[in-house]
Amino acid sequence: MIDPPILDTMSTMRAMRRLNPDPVPDEILTELVRAATWAPSGGNTQGYHFVVVTDRARIAELAQLWSAVHDFYAASMAHVTPPLTTAEKHARNVAALKFQCDHFHETPAVILACYDSGALVDQVRAHFADTLTAARSVGPRRALRVVRNVRRALEMTEAASVYPGVENLLLAARARGLAAAMTTWHLMLEQEFKAVLGIPRRVKTFAIIPIGWPRGRFGPVTRYDPETVIHRDRW
Repeated sequence: MIDPPILDTMSTMRAMRRLNPDPVPDEILTELVRAATWAPSGGNTQGYHFVVVTDRARIAELAQLWSAVHDFYAASMAHVTPPLTTAEKHARNVAALKFQCDHFHETPAVILACYDSGALVDQVRAHFADTLTAARSVGPRRALRVVRNVRRALEMTEAASVYPGVENLLLAARARGLAAAMTTWHLMLEQEFKAVLGIPRRVKTFAIIPIGWPRGRFGPVTRYDPETVIHRDRW
């Protein structure tokens, strides 16, 4: 049977960027990460890691980087109105982004979702002959396609092993009455964010999530009707 409360949680879990500066207890943040670890992971490798930042000085350093990526985004999107919105709604979103930028140093907690597939990659490299044998088994034409697509497949496997966990984390935050918004803005300056947080070079980052108690109200979200995005049996 479907559990209606989870559907209610999903339908009211909009991105919320106006946060109160009041701290979020460590046990709740641990609970959110625990929820994230319940999500599936490619090959059950569980290479995900979550950097939980609550130190005020560290968040102040992140705020400086956030200001730079915000300014770039705001300037590049100044005359762009995304689909499924109006100029008025877009203006409110822009204002929320500006508020978040101006108050980022007050953010109670920031969680960075990462993935380290290094151990798995090392094993694949060690058994590269098996990869070549497998490629030959599909025939020369498909083998070429496989080789061309391996890098993208690996990247998507990593992402698919992180983002379900991020969604779990966001749902758990919403269930706890916490406001959050997932973004990938930091990727524009990923090396600098990693340097501030001491994240190893081989570890990739996939999302940054500011979390806190909301200043506004939850949901409902505005989304396309399913019938406008479903392609039945073929595109």
